[in-house]
Amino acid sequence: MDKNTIIGFLLIAALLFGYSWFSRPSEEEVAAMRQAEIEAAMNERKMLDDASSDRPSGAVSGETGNDTITESQRLKMEFGEFSSAAAGRDTLLTLQNENVQLSFSAKGGRLSSARLKNYQTYDSLPLLLFDGEKENNYGFIFKSAGRIIDTEDLYFQPRQLNDSTLVMSLVTDGGNNFDITYTLPSGSYMLEMDITQNGMENVLPRNTAHLDFYWNQQLRSQEKGRMFEERNSTIYYKFVGSDVDRLSETDEDSETLNLGLKWIGFKNQFFSSVFIADYKFNGAEMTSVPLEGNKDYLKSFAVKSSFDYNPATPQGPGFKIYLGPNLYPLLHGYDKGVPDSDKLNLDKLIPLGYKFFRWINTVFIIPIFTFLGRFIDNYGVIILLLTIIIKVILAPLTYKSYMSTAKIRVLRPQIEEINKKYPGNEKALERQRATMDLYTRAGANPMSGCLPMLLQMPILLAMFAFFPSSIELRGESFLWVKDLSSYDSIFSWDAYIPVITPYFGNHISLFCLLMTITNIIYTKINMDNTAGSPQMPGMKAMMYLMPLMFLVFFNNYAAGLSYYYFVSLLITILQTYAFRYFINEEKLLARLKENQKKPRKKSGWMARLEEAQKRQEALLRERQKQQRQQYRHNSKGR
Repeated sequence: MDKNTIIGFLLIAALLFGYSWFSRPSEEEVAAMRQAEIEAAMNERKMLDDASSDRPSGAVSGETGNDTITESQRLKMEFGEFSSAAAGRDTLLTLQNENVQLSFSAKGGRLSSARLKNYQTYDSLPLLLFDGEKENNYGFIFKSAGRIIDTEDLYFQPRQLNDSTLVMSLVTDGGNNFDITYTLPSGSYMLEMDITQNGMENVLPRNTAHLDFYWNQQLRSQEKGRMFEERNSTIYYKFVGSDVDRLSETDEDSETLNLGLKWIGFKNQFFSSVFIADYKFNGAEMTSVPLEGNKDYLKSFAVKSSFDYNPATPQGPGFKIYLGPNLYPLLHGYDKGVPDSDKLNLDKLIPLGYKFFRWINTVFIIPIFTFLGRFIDNYGVIILLLTIIIKVILAPLTYKSYMSTAKIRVLRPQIEEINKKYPGNEKALERQRATMDLYTRAGANPMSGCLPMLLQMPILLAMFAFFPSSIELRGESFLWVKDLSSYDSIFSWDAYIPVITPYFGNHISLFCLLMTITNIIYTKINMDNTAGSPQMPGMKAMMYLMPLMFLVFFNNYAAGLSYYYFVSLLITILQTYAFRYFINEEKLLARLKENQKKPRKKSGWMARLEEAQKRQEALLRERQKQQRQQYRHNSKGR
């Protein structure tokens, strides 16, 4: 073979290799083809099941209609090496500890029901996260000899080793086995799930690199306030080595992910079911569908995924399944002593606000709330004490805000003199500069009253996120409230009222009403404190309208939240009257007048403000000069 022939063969080989490389399917296309295979096989199996239901027991018609085959032959044709496991009798086994009671089904070898022993539904029934195949269904997909086998259709052989461990064993016709071991540690909400196997390389293709997995659940309605429960229910997921994300809580939503996932969780307002991979899930297809009009279920969740799998390895993949409350100390505790890259971040299932507000809750509010809960059983009292602690910490800011308002109020007669001296819009700049000069000489800053209020806003917003997410308040009574985690209805109706029912609800919450009345009183006090200050037209009506808007907005929220705002406003009103009693405004005015006599260095903010005013005046003078010149030029032209 000469040199040119060798070069020709090498070029042809390079072309063939390049063509096969660039024409290979993408990961998305491979996933789509895999899903199409699964769906085609499931459709084919359904057709076979439908056809067999019309035939005499023990015999199945052949394709020609002239032959008959036995049921065992039909199962062999449909399930191959898994035919012996395709027929059997379902049995239930139970594992339980102090926190949960779990039932497992031999059919599918899966967890069938989960009851949380320490919680009840709002109407005092046992709290079940799910119960039966209709509500919770997961399984694995085998591909064997051209067949698609779903473990949902197979019967596992159960063996309970002890009170905390059971094994679901799937045995093939050749005696090979695929085992799922479930272990429930004492006092835990975390179920361990480990796969072991023997001889599966004789059943599945040796080049098998992954195993398909699916999980479906009908999310139960557990709370009294369905509207708010729906807003806090969706699918959460965590990327490997990265952050937690979720689907939409309010609308139907779906997501296709190709990156590795550490866990996938079906979250209700106060409870969650979470599948956690020891290694990772290879992406997922997720769907969340609201079930409007269904009084028993909130949403339908569905997940399709896969994970790395080798049929020749005795020790297969492992998982953990969290089945419990969305309790921050509990979920956060799973990451204690764990490197940042390996943390589960299950506490992100609890919506505690955006990053900055969440920090206030996790570092300040929750530790105080948890500490008080160790010594006090009544959570109404705990909220009262928490509110007092917060108001004491914020008292210096509240005092500074009041003092700023008081200074502006006592200087009002001098400001009115300035307004008389510089009347009209043409002297607006002189009037403004004189007013700022008065504030500077007296030592009063109009902005200093706003800044303390702005500094308090993060805490108010953090509390807004904390109370509706606090499972500690669930089922806790206080005064007339039966459940501080839900609304406290004193009057309700059944009729659907357009506009009102979707937003306000079919009830009136008493704490929300008290908060609104207190807010109106506080608004009146504030307006009296700033009496005589210039206000924009319509501002007074807007100030009174805001509390009424809060009434509509908070009517469906947790009674604990409205109670907190109600108490907080009451304390603020008491502080206002206390400041008014102890602060002598005549002495304050005298001190401000003394300040005006002293040479005073301007603050940076006031200096910049005056500099901006001078530039504005210069620009205005230049513009007036140009207008006069333009007027004279036009007059000469005429």
